[in-house]
Order: sequence, then structure tokens, then C-alpha cells
Amino acid sequence: MSSEAPDPLQHIGAALFRPLGVDGVYARTALYEDLVERLTAFISRQRDRSAEILRFPPLMSREQLEKSGYLKSFPNLLGCVCALHGTEAEIRAAAERYEEGGDWTRALAPADLVLSPAACYPVYPLIAPRGAVPSAGLLFDVAADCFRREPSRSLDRLQSFRMREFVRIGPPEEILAFRQHWMERAQRLAAQLALPCRLDAASDPFFGRVGQVMAVSQLQQSLKFELLIPYYAGAKPTACMSFNYHRDQFGVIWGLKDEAGATAHTGCVAFGMDRLAIALFCVHGLEPARWPGSVRAALAL
Repeated sequence: MSSEAPDPLQHIGAALFRPLGVDGVYARTALYEDLVERLTAFISRQRDRSAEILRFPPLMSREQLEKSGYLKSFPNLLGCVCALHGTEAEIRAAAERYEEGGDWTRALAPADLVLSPAACYPVYPLIAPRGAVPSAGLLFDVAADCFRREPSRSLDRLQSFRMREFVRIGPPEEILAFRQHWMERAQRLAAQLALPCRLDAASDPFFGRVGQVMAVSQLQQSLKFELLIPYYAGAKPTACMSFNYHRDQFGVIWGLKDEAGATAHTGCVAFGMDRLAIALFCVHGLEPARWPGSVRAALAL
């Protein structure tokens, strides 16, 4: 007999996803995709009209991600794109190694691409050539399919997932006001969706011993908060939204300065689209037509 406790979300996962042979990477059913589209539209209605809309591919420049400092903080989560390089004969020989029972992957070499770990990373190098950040600051609505190397069967720990972000660039007081506004607003949005939640200070999963110090510093400086939603009664709550103040980190890296020459600060509010969608199904069930009225109204069900 197995000593493992039954997964209380197994029936939810079976209705929403189809296995693809790798933990945390799934095909999505029509039931699930319809809700994600409605949730996307719901979030779009919250967008400030001044925001510039950008949609990014699931890939980004390896050089830009290296410059951003990601390898220092989260090297264990990074997914790199590799390819067969060389002459036609060399590539053919590597491919034929598989037919002979050999390891063809030894011939792979890194490409100039990585899988995007967060939707906001391409924004900063994209706008850097535009020149001085205007006095009113900049606001973006960005989204991307993201990847983090965390193989898991848990529905709240997908390797391939979708992220939506509102990104603010400007003076520090504007970034802090933006983040505070969204921390308050997010709780009202969760109430519209009838999702139980709480807001709490958090830290990113920095890597290694040095990362532990960075995490403590992040908590002490209150740089990150998360909106936590339990998927079922008694469950450890899942972070479904985050509210981040990067201070001048990206401003320094990418040379983002205002018209007076001061380094710009940045911040973002991130919506975990898949985590929010799964939370809705876990809390309200698999029949959206029977969900509470406020939820159906918010999502146009």
C-alpha cells in the first residue's frame, strides 16, 4: 500500500490539464482556457489607459538576461535554449548518434536565447535606447509565457506558466505609491472573485547561501509582498499575485535616467494567470455556471 496521502486537487487537475510526459508541463483543456481568457479580459479592464501594451514571446536574449543579474540570483531556475551547431556533416552525425543508441545531446551548444523567467525582464533593455524617462514616468502592461525549472506535480508549481504584469518606471515615490495602490486594489479584485486571501511580505527564492542573505534583506526592506490564496481549506496558501519594488536595480543596469540625470526606479505588480485560474476552480468548483454571482459578473460568465 502507498503511504502517500491522496491529492485533494487530483480531480481538478484531471479536468483542466492533460499530461505531456513532464511534470509541470501540460496541455490545457477548453474549460481551462476559456476561464483564462475571461480572467485576462478582467485584468485588462483594470489597466490604466496610459499603459503601453507589450506582449513578449516565451524566449528572450541570453545576453540581456545575463546582464540583468538573473544568474546571480536564480541560476537553478533558468532554462536555456541549446542547438546543434557546425557543418551539415557534424549535425547529421550528432543526430544519427541517437539511432545508434548514443547520446546525441553531447553535441548541443548554447544558443543566444533563454526561456523567459518573468514577463518584465525584456522591458528594461527595450526602453533603454529611448532616452530619458519622462517626468511622469512610464507604465507598461506586459505578458509572456514563462518558464522556471521546478519539476513538480503540484498544480501551483508549473514549469511552464503565464504571467501578466503592470510595470512602472519612474521616481521612487511614484513606484511606492503605485505598489501600495495595487496591494489595496488586488484585495478588492480578489473579493470580486470570491477568493479568500491575505497579503504578506515575502522574498524571492534566491539561490544558495548568499541567496539566503539576499532573501532576508528583501524581507527587511519590504521590497516584495504577495497575495496568498489557499486552494482548499487547510492548504498552505499559494502566491497568486506579487507586488515588487526593485529600487534602482534595473535603472542602474540599463542606464534608465530621468531628464535631470537621476536613476529611475522600477516596480511591478504580477498576476500569476495559471495560479489564479486554478484557484478559481479549486475554490468554486468545475462548473462556472454555478459560481457566485459576483464572480460570474466579473468574468462575464
